[in-house]
Amino acid sequence: MKRVILFENGTTVNGKVFMVTHSVDELLKAASGKFAITAKRIFTSQGGEIDDLKLIRDDDILYVSSGEEFISKDKISTPSCPEWVTLSVGGKLFTTTRSTLTHKEPMSMLARMFSESEDCSEFRIPPSKQDTNGAFLIDRSPTYFEPLLNYLRHGQLIIDRNVNPAVIIPVGVLEEAKFYGIEGIVGTLEEMVINEGTRTKGTEALTRRDVLKAIMSTPTTSELRFQGVNLAGADLSRLDLRNINFKVSRIETISKIKSILFKSNEISVIMKYDRIIKPTTK
Repeated sequence: MKRVILFENGTTVNGKVFMVTHSVDELLKAASGKFAITAKRIFTSQGGEIDDLKLIRDDDILYVSSGEEFISKDKISTPSCPEWVTLSVGGKLFTTTRSTLTHKEPMSMLARMFSESEDCSEFRIPPSKQDTNGAFLIDRSPTYFEPLLNYLRHGQLIIDRNVNPAVIIPVGVLEEAKFYGIEGIVGTLEEMVINEGTRTKGTEALTRRDVLKAIMSTPTTSELRFQGVNLAGADLSRLDLRNINFKVSRIETISKIKSILFKSNEISVIMKYDRIIKPTTK
């Protein structure tokens, strides 16, 4: 009398040993009781269906199903593509999951790079090359990529200047969103760029050239009004600053924290940071 080892279809664990008696039906009935299923079909390890006891050899490893087709071991093996991936964006490493990259924006470039077939054998777009540690190389700005990755993670676009002061105006983030095809936040970023431009309009710091043009176009007998203007960082050294009203202007030097001292006939004017001090004339 022969014996066989039976596994449930699609598994390679918890197998049972059975004695082969008089018919395939009796073997199916015994398997139904042991596995608590309604066994209907028996397959070899190569997927061939057994319908005659003469086809069974002693100590064969067989698979029993409830009527479904045979599931090969290749399909139940561990996928070759892991869930966690590391991206090297501009030399900075970001570790995330494939689901993060694919679920929120399924039509984005990142989603297409990391969306694979069921057996992980092919991708919609071949991913980029990998470094020696397996990180996927992307030659883009990591500064502007980070807010986009966080958006893919939790669905909110956060640009915090205190945390990331390099992202002053979201133009860079907008351009990267367009590059990666993350269309869900392009409209929001475009609105942010417009609002940022409106907020900063008229508050840009004047340069030395701007001051020079204003001085040259103003008669020496007239007062040049620079009230409330932003002169932060402008080099005002060796300029004729007579008859200029600097009230509530922002004046400072970046290269060195020193006062700019100049004399105009009877009046000495000391400009230090954003304050103007005019000593009493003699």
